Amino acid sequence: MVVATSEEEWVHCGRVFSAAEIAEVCGTVAWLPGLARKELAATVCEHLGWTTLTGTAKISACLEFLERLQAAGLLTLPAIRPSSARRCAPPAAPVDTVTGELPVHCALSALAPVCLEVVRDAALVAQWDALVARWHPLGFQGAFGYRLRYFITAGDRRLGSVLLAGAARAVAVRDRWIGWTAQARRENLARVVNNSRFLIFPHVRVPHLASHVLGQLARRARADWLDHWGFEPLLLETFVDPRHYTGTCYRAAGWQLLGATSGRGLARPGQSYRSTPRQVWLKPLSADCRDRLCAAPGSSRP
Repeated sequence: MVVATSEEEWVHCGRVFSAAEIAEVCGTVAWLPGLARKELAATVCEHLGWTTLTGTAKISACLEFLERLQAAGLLTLPAIRPSSARRCAPPAAPVDTVTGELPVHCALSALAPVCLEVVRDAALVAQWDALVARWHPLGFQGAFGYRLRYFITAGDRRLGSVLLAGAARAVAVRDRWIGWTAQARRENLARVVNNSRFLIFPHVRVPHLASHVLGQLARRARADWLDHWGFEPLLLETFVDPRHYTGTCYRAAGWQLLGATSGRGLARPGQSYRSTPRQVWLKPLSADCRDRLCAAPGSSRP
């Protein structure tokens, strides 16, 4: 049941939605008109973190909520599409010519639950490194310092790889957004974590898989990093090359586009190198992340 408690908020299935959240839902529906209703509901659940106690998205409840918002004239849902096969059929196509793997081409809902599996075993680390080196556009020559590898899996299938690593030392638009002093940055930079590799394998073509994975990553990065390294990160960052990608999956997963890098990279004092400007995307892992990142002896946030 949906109850309108005021012009400012709605209540649905026991959850109160603020005016800002209603506006975000309406904006998401308007921004993604090509999605099927179920996929749209899954995206809205990812944005709002609307899940059961076991972490499953409340898609049915969200569909009801979207239909009631449509009835109230607040949004327009896409037309209902004819039903299609629910499960992935055994692949009849030949193996992918690029990867040599059986293709995975189906709807997200047709997969077994998609999971992020932390990679710690040395043999699995070697496999992860080889796959990313082979298929990621930037290649891979190893990770140093703080880092955490994941395989993206669905049942016994591997669908891709994710790497979290140390943050860039200085990024003008990020540092302005945080508002920290140079001292606070030195002391708290380790609590900013960079999504430095994100790869869906070439033989995997599953719409909305990338944003679904990024939603999971934001929900569990703090706990995984704490378990592996002994402290919690507060902010995720990543850089996207606009010559090749638009960052759509990050936007759909609720990341914020701040702007672009300058294209000047600091190699060491007195020296620099040129690179192509990259989009800078951020995902806070706590509501007070900026205040906590700015906290350092003798520092104050502007």
